[in-house]
Amino acid sequence: MNYLLRRLLATLPVMGVVAVVVFLLIHLSPGDPAALIAGDLASTEDIEKLRSALGLDQPLWRQFALWLGRVLSGDLGVSIFTQVPVTELLAQRLEPTLSIAALTMALTVCVAVPLGTLAAHRAGSWIDRLVMLFAVLAFSVPVFLIGYLLIYSFAIRMALFPVQGYVHLAQGVGGWLNSLALPCLNLALVYIALITRMTRATVMEVLQEDYIRTARAKGLGVLAVLGHALRNAAIPIATTVGVGIALLIGGVVVTETVFAIPGIGRLVIDSVQHHDYPVIQSVLLLSAGVYVLINLLIDLSYRLFDPRIQY
Repeated sequence: MNYLLRRLLATLPVMGVVAVVVFLLIHLSPGDPAALIAGDLASTEDIEKLRSALGLDQPLWRQFALWLGRVLSGDLGVSIFTQVPVTELLAQRLEPTLSIAALTMALTVCVAVPLGTLAAHRAGSWIDRLVMLFAVLAFSVPVFLIGYLLIYSFAIRMALFPVQGYVHLAQGVGGWLNSLALPCLNLALVYIALITRMTRATVMEVLQEDYIRTARAKGLGVLAVLGHALRNAAIPIATTVGVGIALLIGGVVVTETVFAIPGIGRLVIDSVQHHDYPVIQSVLLLSAGVYVLINLLIDLSYRLFDPRIQY
C-alpha cells in the first residue's frame, strides 16, 4: 500500500509538467481559432470581440490558471468550435476507441505470445525464419497502407466486411464485431510483430537456463517445458504489452481516420484542424494520464508473475 501511494504521488509532478507542456504547445502554435470560427467575411473588430468572449485575449499564465482550475474541478471546458462540453464530446467518442483498443490488444496477446514461443522453441528452423519475416514486414509497412490493402481485399473485392463506419455495441454484438474486424486487424499487426519478437527473444534466453535443462532431463513434455519458460519470461513480455497499450493512443488516430470511425482519434484530427484548444488539451492530458496509469498497473502486475518481487 505504501508503494502504491508513493507511485500515485509521484505521478502528480509528471502530470503537472505534461499539463504545462501541452498548454504551451497548443497556444503557441500558429493559427487563430477566433478567426476560423468567425469565418473569412468577419471583420477585425468581430474577430477581436470573439477572442475576448473566448478569453483568448488574456495573458497565457491567466489562461493556464483558469484552465487548470477548471480541470481540477472536473470541468474540461467547452469546445470552441461546436460549443459542446468537452466531457460530452469525449463520452460520445469513447466507445469506438475503447472497443478498438481492447479487441486489438486481445488479438495481439492471443496471437503474438504463442507465435513468439513457437519461434523460440524452433529457433533456426524454417518456422522461426517465417515468423521473423512476418514480424519484420508487419512492423515495417505503414499502418495506413495496410488499412487500405485490407479495405480493398476484404471489403471491396470480397465484400466480407464494411468498408468504413462503426456499429455500436447496443445495436448487436455481431454488427459490432463485423465493423471492428478490419480496423483491429490493421492495428494489431504492428503490435503482434513487436510482442512476437520480444517473446521469442525472452523465451529463447530462458530456454538456455539450467532449470529448463533439468526439467527436460526429468522427462517433462514440450508443452510443460515451454509453459514453465513462458512463466519465467512473463515480466519482459508484460512490460512490452504495457508499452504497446500506450502506443495504441497514437495508432488509433490513424486507424480511425482510415476506416472513418467516430472515435477519439477522429475527434483529435477535427480539433487540430479547427484549433479547438479545449478539446486538444483535454485529450492530450487524458492520454498522458492513461499512459501513466498503464505503467503503474504493469509495475503492480509483476508480483503476479514472480511472487519473489517485493515492492
